[in-house]
Amino acid sequence: MDFNEQMIAAFRANGGDVQEPAAFGRSLILVHVPRKDGSILVRPLRNMPAGDDAWMVAGSAGGSPKDPAWVHSLRRTDRVDIEVPADPEPVLVPVHVEELLDDERDRAWQVFVDAEPGFGEYERKAEGRVIPVFRLTRV
Repeated sequence: MDFNEQMIAAFRANGGDVQEPAAFGRSLILVHVPRKDGSILVRPLRNMPAGDDAWMVAGSAGGSPKDPAWVHSLRRTDRVDIEVPADPEPVLVPVHVEELLDDERDRAWQVFVDAEPGFGEYERKAEGRVIPVFRLTRV
């Protein structure tokens, strides 16, 4: 089982509280990303709250100079499902997808960096790539 699969399994088994294989607590959501071939890819992503019933996710890819594949998929759609932490088990929530741009993106990115300084390191490693940030709002 790869790292993402372990994170997904821990998320679902523990109501969204992930302590193994890495200690993320309740800061992850699972994004159900539609692929070009019609299948669904589930990705565990660190999120930041963005108000009532809204979450932000960033396509940091650990500082890779390329966007992760799921970013391209989110850019092609306006709705996805996410799983959010809840007791006794995570809840599936339909959300509207919006990529944040310009100053709004910069302010949102700063929220990630302030909460977890490692995100700032990702930005330095990304070779000039602007790391995309998406707001996911419950519909």
